[in-house]
Amino acid sequence: MLRRTSALLLFAAACSAEVFFKETFDKTWTDRWTQSAEKSDYGEFQHTGDALKTSQDAKFYAMSAPAPKPFANKDKPMVVSFQLKDAQGIDCGGGYVKVLTGEHDPKEFNGESPYWMMFGPDICGSSTKRVHAIFTDKTGKNLLTKKTI
Repeated sequence: MLRRTSALLLFAAACSAEVFFKETFDKTWTDRWTQSAEKSDYGEFQHTGDALKTSQDAKFYAMSAPAPKPFANKDKPMVVSFQLKDAQGIDCGGGYVKVLTGEHDPKEFNGESPYWMMFGPDICGSSTKRVHAIFTDKTGKNLLTKKTI
């Protein structure tokens, strides 16, 4: 029995991870997220109880939330994940998450805001259905992942 317990403890230790940011979009989500005011015609998100949805077709949406504390993952893997459901049959569109670099004004957050990583699905017509993963190097150059994700 001791061997089995030790093995389970080792397995549990190997699977443990520190969570730096987690969002469940509970009823207090607006306390953490700021809608960008960079453009006057950004669409507004609607809360559905445990998720957000876009409220208008053919609109851009932008909002951000700070990580609760600074973090680093040097010499450790980092996992960034989100769920997106395309509830309508869109012809062209996408949904992206950006992990930003350093400080930013959430009211000025937009598509050109500098980021460390951006990823998410992109659909355009019947031929383009992929997940983009783009990293920004120290020089500011965007590096699109060539692998199919």
